[in-house]
Amino acid sequence: MGGMTNTHPLPDWNTLATLGDDELPLLDTALLIARDEYPDLDAAGYAAQVDTYAAALRPQLEQDIDLPARLTAINRYLFEEIGFAGNNMQYDDPRNSYLNQVVDRKLGIPISLAVIQMEVTRRLGMPLDGISFPGHFLVRLPVDDGILVLDPYNKGRPVSADELRDRASPHLGGQAPDDQQLLQILAPATHRMILMRMLRNLKGLYLERGDWERVARSADRLLKLSPDTAEALRDRGLAYREMGYAKGAREDLARYLQLLPEADDLEAVRTALIELGSGGARLN
Repeated sequence: MGGMTNTHPLPDWNTLATLGDDELPLLDTALLIARDEYPDLDAAGYAAQVDTYAAALRPQLEQDIDLPARLTAINRYLFEEIGFAGNNMQYDDPRNSYLNQVVDRKLGIPISLAVIQMEVTRRLGMPLDGISFPGHFLVRLPVDDGILVLDPYNKGRPVSADELRDRASPHLGGQAPDDQQLLQILAPATHRMILMRMLRNLKGLYLERGDWERVARSADRLLKLSPDTAEALRDRGLAYREMGYAKGAREDLARYLQLLPEADDLEAVRTALIELGSGGARLN
């Protein structure tokens, strides 16, 4: 995609911590995450692509049709005509988390497909909210008598309350959630929560691969969104240690223990700090 890249400036990482949880621009920050991996990314081109999807749908939705028909039209367009799909074959491919690649390849994981669906529907005056559901990310739409939950990974199809209970129970120790618990699990995810979940997914993939530079980068970006995220400090510190950056490793791991003095991995982190020769932890 050609075009003038400077017509769509992306936010500055260093300003994001000060923005409210939903003031964070979802699409632009997702593109910012992708630009770390794809420095030449044409942000204006991808933003325009999402506008194009919305423009193609608008005439269909201007007819006097009810909500189910509107959703059907949106899902049919995104998941059948354009062909967005869940990447079942290579679920662990990091490209599934980078928005430019998701748009180019029409393949994603639940959360990245949800971001596309949310951004398109927002432009059409039908704001979907994300749901940080255990396991698979979902989206929700307010309806007269409650909420409708949709699964962008499965062509946007509605998910019933019973199915939601079944999907949640393995993550709740095998117990199906009661109505109150289910409503809590289905609470709308803020933009900050969504972007942090995307970065955590990437951090996890890079940790599995031992790609320490990208672990450090993903953790660093998490800290740009939320500076006191303990697990991001720990993982950046451990990545720095692997990269031979002792000073950064010491600072991050010490800060982690300050934030979580009762951490499960207290001993391991303390040992790492002692090996890194941290001032306070030296045994004299």
